[in-house]
Amino acid sequence: MTTMDVDDRELKAKHRTMWGNGDYPKMVETFLLPIGQRLVAAAPIGPGTRVLDVAAGTGNASIPAAQRGARVTASDLTPDLLAAGSRRPEAAGLDIEWVEADAERLPFDDESFDVVMSAIGVMFAPHHQAAADKLVRVCAPGGTIALLCWTPEGLVGDLFRTMKPFAAPPPPGAQPPPLWGNEEHVAGLFGHRVDLHTLQRASLEITAFRHARDYGEHFKAYYGPTIAVRANAVAQSREAEFDEALDQFCDSWDRGTADQASFASEYLVAVGTRR
Repeated sequence: MTTMDVDDRELKAKHRTMWGNGDYPKMVETFLLPIGQRLVAAAPIGPGTRVLDVAAGTGNASIPAAQRGARVTASDLTPDLLAAGSRRPEAAGLDIEWVEADAERLPFDDESFDVVMSAIGVMFAPHHQAAADKLVRVCAPGGTIALLCWTPEGLVGDLFRTMKPFAAPPPPGAQPPPLWGNEEHVAGLFGHRVDLHTLQRASLEITAFRHARDYGEHFKAYYGPTIAVRANAVAQSREAEFDEALDQFCDSWDRGTADQASFASEYLVAVGTRR
């Protein structure tokens, strides 16, 4: 085994642990459910369609795809998330196979799916080109690649900028997740192999929190990346500074009232045909 292989395994183990921390399924249930539905609505999914959901998490897109009659494989690096997805009531009786898999090393045959999709999932694979290459490899010619990713300019992009000064240094070659929400970046990853016919931005409206800073507390309690960054801040005795930065972030993005916070999180839907 090469040093690169060892380093990659260690990195993916850290990612697996990070996403297993907190309670990401609770975040999905609290305000993220519309994301999967919107991605599925943008893709040609119907009865018998062979669908691969990459970095599927708890099946936020897998479940609505299966509800349309598709034969769905939900893959994710974190087995705890897949287990939580398989237990969701909506998944009962649906044709979904839950498979532990790294987005950068998908264990599926070439050209084996009609639709390869990912809803705010593959964007967190650290090596963007490697992940994009795997999406193309497993998609059948004439099939569809469909992605929904947070944008760099939107709320989540700003969240990662806010957390960056408190985070551990990224591993060599890793790229920021919100870059997947940039039209030119996505087009460059796929090149001539995918004809991107849809590049559309929209926003997820979030009204699940009464006060703006409750949103930040939710991230600190349930969101793996935020938990990991705050732990690093604690190790540097900078937790008060981190908490203040997160509070200011929430205040700056709140568009609600004194009694009801409201946020809009921008995302990019990218859909294309594999040549």
